[in-house]
Amino acid sequence: MRPEQRRLAIIELLSEHHKLTVDFLAEHLSASKETIRRDLTDLANIGQLRKFHGGAAILDNTLQEGEFSARLSENAQEKRAIALAATSLFHKNDSIFIDTGTTTLAFARELAVNAKELTIITNSVSITQVLARSSGNHKVYLIGGQYREDAAENLGPLAVAQISMFHVSDAVITVGAMDENGVMDYDLEEAEIARAMIAQAKQVTVLADHSKIGRSALFTLCSLKDIHRLVTDRLPGKAFYNALQDAGIECIVSAEGMRLSNAID
Repeated sequence: MRPEQRRLAIIELLSEHHKLTVDFLAEHLSASKETIRRDLTDLANIGQLRKFHGGAAILDNTLQEGEFSARLSENAQEKRAIALAATSLFHKNDSIFIDTGTTTLAFARELAVNAKELTIITNSVSITQVLARSSGNHKVYLIGGQYREDAAENLGPLAVAQISMFHVSDAVITVGAMDENGVMDYDLEEAEIARAMIAQAKQVTVLADHSKIGRSALFTLCSLKDIHRLVTDRLPGKAFYNALQDAGIECIVSAEGMRLSNAID
């Protein structure tokens, strides 16, 4: 296949699937990973796609999530309020999976200050450092795997395999989107980590600010019935709230969110 044909095929595949990995493209197009990476770089340079570590996505803001460093400042006050509300749910000797995300990083910072003697298993280097350096006497396990620098996280089959070695009381996950159909994410490898954690936990707590609710993303993590608690910063709309009720999900709104809701009422 000539380079121009291969690159056209990449664009067509992205139009259909929205987000793909280098591994998938290399296998599907019978090309080396190095060749695919060069193609993605060239296509990104002319504005045909958005390249990220390990793959590429179409240029469609409704199906993308920004870079981790940029997302740290998005709804930061709301994320901290969610994190503070979630911290009160966990107590000494609880064992918790925590996946990588800006909201779960805020959660880890609150745990570091307000919780004692937890066992934490995470794929996030940043969360590991926050909790290991705290005075809470936490026991922290860092899941290994392929390192992704943008979010300081470990991903891939090795990470998923290590998660299966643990059985914990809770999984606390952050999400890219959620609606009446379930919980979703924008990144395949991050979705695989979250799915693995959900499978090994007795109960699941989702941390999601209001901007995530009512949105869709490419990769499904789980259905609503697999979630036990949602911690958010605003009361959800009626349709979504009814879906939570039908699924038996406890909806916890941060104190700041409740004050805002009362003020609007």
